[in-house]
Formats: sequence, structure tokens, C-alpha cells
Amino acid sequence: MKDKRKLSDRQERILEYIKKTILEKGYPPTVREIGEEVGLNSPSSVHGQMEALENKGYIRRDPTKPRSIEIMDDCYSLTKREVVNVPVLSNITSEQSLYDEECIESYYPIPSELLPNAETFMFKIHDDSMKKAKILKDDQVIIERLTDAENGNIIAAIVDDSVIVRRYFKEGGLYRLQSESESGSTEIIFASQVKILGRVIGLFREGIHN
Repeated sequence: MKDKRKLSDRQERILEYIKKTILEKGYPPTVREIGEEVGLNSPSSVHGQMEALENKGYIRRDPTKPRSIEIMDDCYSLTKREVVNVPVLSNITSEQSLYDEECIESYYPIPSELLPNAETFMFKIHDDSMKKAKILKDDQVIIERLTDAENGNIIAAIVDDSVIVRRYFKEGGLYRLQSESESGSTEIIFASQVKILGRVIGLFREGIHN
């Protein structure tokens, strides 16, 4: 391990911030978060500092995975938590989309103990139809893959070739899919016209982790 005195003050701050974030949250910070922490506005400047840390042997990164930062002097095993790289999907139009490589935009690392089901995926919310449930436009929702749900669950489902997120209630052979917005609109749909993909178990918001 190389001597820490060879790090600049800013590099030392970045390294300690990465360690602190991993210890508290279980995963590394984003480039944007690192920049905000140490006063660097340019992502390229942050990448330059990260490259210096890597060249000096303090961290190791995997360019194929987002937020993949391993602390090389990890005496407290901060980065040894088991992490699942959850696929972030787009253009979900059917159940088959969940298994289509072309629908995978990226992967998001989440500590395995936070995921009740090994089969999990994420996608971005494009409206405020669930605002009162604290699910906002541009949030990335985490979906536990299920083919059925319990009344009151917030689910992701395919309706008319589009994915929606709604509060779910089963009423005989019908599903009541209820939004939680100012309008509070409700859709009553035959069960045969709905394909349940799973239930919402969490979300990530830009700059905030819930």
C-alpha cells in the first residue's frame, strides 16, 4: 500500500468521503456527489482525481459497472458487502421486456440484504401519478419481481403495452388500479388485460437515497 502522504488534500478528502458513504449506505457515491462534496463542478475533474487515486493504488474501479469502487486499503471490509447489480430498464412494453438485453440501460448496485427477491429490476417514473405515495417523476423505482400482489400493494404492471405504477386492489375478476395524485384517478380493468410485473419495494431519487 502506498503512503497516504502522497495524496493531495483533495484526493484525501475524496477517498475519505467514498469510505464514509460506503460505510453508511453500502455503496459508493456518484461522480456528482463526489464533486459536490469536494467543490469540483466538472465531472471530468472528478474523474481525473479518481484516476489519480486508482493509479496510486488506493481504489479500483470496474469501467463496465456504475458506482463500482473498491477501497484497496479496506481494513474494515467496508466494500466487502455483497452487492447485486440491478438492471435499470427502459421501453418496457411486455413481460418479455424484462429479459431483453436491449431494454437494459445500465445497472445499479444495491446491497443484497436490501433486496427480498433475487429477481429485481428498476425503471424511471415518467409522471406524478403516484405523487401522494411519495413516488415522483424521474424517480427510479425498485421492483420485486412477482406475478401476483396483495391488496394495497403498489405494483408495476403492463396495461395497453405500457408499464404503469399504481396502487392495486383485486375485486373479483377485475383489478382496481388507483393513482395517488391530485386527480386520484382510478382504472377498473379486467384481470386478463393486466400483466403484473412486481411490487415497488423502494426507490432512488437524484441526490437522495430512500
